[in-house]
Amino acid sequence: MYLGLDLGTSGVKALLIDDNQAVIGSGHGALEVSRPHHGWAEQDPADWIRACDEAISELRAAHPGGLAAVQGIGLSGQMHGATLLDSADRVLRPCILWNDTRSHAEAARLDADPRFRTITGNIVFPGFTAPKLVWVKNNEPDLFARVRKVLLPKDFLRLWLAGEHVSEMSDSAGTSWLDVAQRRWSPELLAATDLSIDHMPALVEGSHRAGALRSGLAAQWGMTPGIPIAGGAGDNAASACGMGIVGKGHAFVSLGTSGVLFAANAAYLPNPESAVHTFCHALPDTWHQMGVILSATDSLNWLAGITGTAAAQLTDELGDVLKAPGGVTFLPYLSGERTPYNDAAIRGAFVGLEHASGREALTQAVLEGVAFAFRDSLEALKSAGTVLDRVTAIGGGSRSRYWLKVIATALGIPVDIPSDGDFGAAFGAARLGLIAATGADPLAVCTAPATQATVEPDAGLASAFEDAYRRYRALYPAIKGVQA
Repeated sequence: MYLGLDLGTSGVKALLIDDNQAVIGSGHGALEVSRPHHGWAEQDPADWIRACDEAISELRAAHPGGLAAVQGIGLSGQMHGATLLDSADRVLRPCILWNDTRSHAEAARLDADPRFRTITGNIVFPGFTAPKLVWVKNNEPDLFARVRKVLLPKDFLRLWLAGEHVSEMSDSAGTSWLDVAQRRWSPELLAATDLSIDHMPALVEGSHRAGALRSGLAAQWGMTPGIPIAGGAGDNAASACGMGIVGKGHAFVSLGTSGVLFAANAAYLPNPESAVHTFCHALPDTWHQMGVILSATDSLNWLAGITGTAAAQLTDELGDVLKAPGGVTFLPYLSGERTPYNDAAIRGAFVGLEHASGREALTQAVLEGVAFAFRDSLEALKSAGTVLDRVTAIGGGSRSRYWLKVIATALGIPVDIPSDGDFGAAFGAARLGLIAATGADPLAVCTAPATQATVEPDAGLASAFEDAYRRYRALYPAIKGVQA
């Protein structure tokens, strides 16, 4: 048996698989995000521990024998979060999360230093870890002086599970401190933020051993002490391992809280000007590129909240037949945007509202707006040298067949739907735990699931969607000019 632990923004998932990679069971622990000020997003790392314990305890209640047979653990987690520890590994402040934009000014200053793009292959985005530390230095200097270790969220769980300060390359690539081509920390970039290698965890590949389960926790959960914990992966790279997106040209579109268009690469292909992320993959000698939008299902959930209607009901109201884009356009910039604009300050909008614009028109506009944001990422990937001919859909939003029809037609490429199963980040983490424990060939383990169905672009609506996308593209500079 192998255990995958995925620390997300809204909860921790524990997933148990067997030697044949069949899912045996899962457990969950809920999390909430604190937003004490405009643009802030924080979590208490103690809540991660509580949620992880709840998830594993739920799994143990249903499958005690399975949990006792676990031979390896893999970790996945939300990326970029700044978890700050003192010399005794005490948490100094709530973790500043990936979708926190308070450090936009610090990010711009770091990005103006050409060394960051040259060494990391990426823009310094406000959500990345390095500018958050500069913000802490500027605004909480006494606390900054006490920082001895900076850990990413899943690596704080590793510290609790194994007592080790260790990370891996896929997650660390999103800090703005990693030399992504060389897969190692950059002393030069750390020094530019008044930090050093000593502040960083050790680095391993995601499929390699990176600690062992402590005896106290093993006894609490009825597990074997000392079983290996894999390096793991950032959530998107872990999802790619779960989906078998590890070879050149393989890609997925993720409709989660945020949205990701992810493409695996066999080589390092940076193009920071495109606002595409170029990161290390979780497997050795592999990289990936991805376009990221900050509000995917978050946009639909926002509409569900203000209309008092469940998100699934909103999409069901549109029916099964794809409609041509209507007169209402939605810009999904509820938390700013990454690809292609790198704009933390921009905010969303409905454009083209009229008396006849009812709930269905707004829902249709939201689904199309998110799809056009993915089209922006597709175009950015093209400019970075990656051309996709199909994608596999994952994430909660992919349960809406109508939304997948919108995305396929907006992108102009087929969207594959995997066979029923759990192939997300927790599954990818469990796969990495299997590899670390057994030494198995990563490519033999990280295979793709069977395709249940394929959603083809609607050729009859291609021209209408292209016209609607051009209108969508014209709106960003227009609203940028009037927003404070």
